[in-house]
Amino acid sequence: MSDQIDDCIIVGAGPAGLTAAIYLARYHLSIRLFDCGTSRASWIPTSHNHAGFPDGIHGEDLLERMREQAARYGALREPKRVTDLKKDGKVFIVTCDDLEFRARSVLLATGVVNNRPDGIDAQLHDEAMSRGLIRYCPVCDGYEVTDKKVAVIGTGDHGTAEAQFIRTYTADLTLVSPGGDHDLSEQCSKALETAGIARVAGPCGGFAIENGRIAFDTAEGRMHFDSMYPALGSVVRSGLAVSCGAKVGEDDCIIVDDHMETSVPGLFAAGDVVIGLDQISHAMGQAGVAATTIRNHLAEERPLRR
Repeated sequence: MSDQIDDCIIVGAGPAGLTAAIYLARYHLSIRLFDCGTSRASWIPTSHNHAGFPDGIHGEDLLERMREQAARYGALREPKRVTDLKKDGKVFIVTCDDLEFRARSVLLATGVVNNRPDGIDAQLHDEAMSRGLIRYCPVCDGYEVTDKKVAVIGTGDHGTAEAQFIRTYTADLTLVSPGGDHDLSEQCSKALETAGIARVAGPCGGFAIENGRIAFDTAEGRMHFDSMYPALGSVVRSGLAVSCGAKVGEDDCIIVDDHMETSVPGLFAAGDVVIGLDQISHAMGQAGVAATTIRNHLAEERPLRR
């Protein structure tokens, strides 16, 4: 373990983590940013929701611009995965494999991982994502499927809600169960019928790109779509917060106050790992609030002067 104590360690280098790094570095604080390279933003083929880019921007291009901006102000980025987090008195101990780092504060921007359909291999998934044949965020890119033939892979309340949202953009919409028959309440069934959303039983399998469309098998045979939205939930990466004693909700999202501080003093969280709208703009706003609060808390402990 090094004797150095950073002012803040940021875990996660997506839009939230990088925004926090830019803020904190410009506050002349000593920070360290851990990046395991799995930000969901890197999957985005082209984001048209991000203000300031009228022609859109690829998710990885946006992240690279933010990494360059953070580095310009002295943010130290480490390509490491954090495996443990604990607090010893007023100091946080951040572990990366067999290395330990210490900090006066920590910001978790670890995000979530989308659940993928069973039976789809990684290479096909990534190719389909890059071509807009698989999409995960109708808030981000529902506009791009306007009047196209779209499948939602899901069932129950969650699948029904996502299908209803996408119905705003297209009438040619099918809710496909990932397993066998659909598991739908009477209320869900009625909502789907009222919206004119077709239902097809699963299981889904045999995923492929055929003639520029995403194709897969269902109980009613092979079907082809312009785009597919898996509505299968996600895994919230809040394990480090839990190991440090922070409170999480029933959905595993980290619970924070209005200033993005967790139940553990000095431990903050921002982005998709916190309950809210899973959007880049929202994550960046949370990160700005968290970073400024961290700066102010540190200033209360000792004067921050040049």
